[in-house]
Amino acid sequence: MRRYQPSFANGHKKRFGSLALVASTSALFACSEPDTTAANTTPVAAAADAQTVQVQASNTTPASPFQTNSEALKNVSATVYKDANCGCCKEWISHAEDHGMDATGQDVADLRVFKERYGVPSHMQSCHTAVTTDGYVFEGHIPAKYVAQFLANPPSGAIGLAVPGMPMGSPGMEYQNRFDPYQVMQMNKDGTSQVYVNVESAEQQL
Repeated sequence: MRRYQPSFANGHKKRFGSLALVASTSALFACSEPDTTAANTTPVAAAADAQTVQVQASNTTPASPFQTNSEALKNVSATVYKDANCGCCKEWISHAEDHGMDATGQDVADLRVFKERYGVPSHMQSCHTAVTTDGYVFEGHIPAKYVAQFLANPPSGAIGLAVPGMPMGSPGMEYQNRFDPYQVMQMNKDGTSQVYVNVESAEQQL
């Protein structure tokens, strides 16, 4: 998985420093994916002749802590509406797929249209909107475990979950060892929202 450069992280913290600015324009939902590629050297043992050889493994990056290859979302299919240039959106899709979800990314020109269509309030918005085949909405960088928990027992009157903005350390927004505590919010049919869970550490997301 690619890691983001400091300028990327800082740019997004400024961009989403105020949640009120998130919905001002669809351009704010786009994030870019850096072109840099890490190269590592990995020693590999040659068991055939009991000799140790060095094998170069280039263009590799450390695995994300969220890539657990679980089946929490095995029977869930969703369309993820996003900007074509949003690298962190792609990372969240990978996170969801690693937990079993059949996620299809759909690039759209104006994300606001889809957020309004599916009832995502302006103060709940993030960079992408996932909609399951049964109509539940998952906005932003929500850990797969909470998507699965919600779908296993949807609260009465709820339309889905949201992680407003783009908190550092959430799935798809990993950067070094940084983590900013955040809240997963429950969005309701009547337009209200409430705290679904407080995420206080990176480990809590696993």
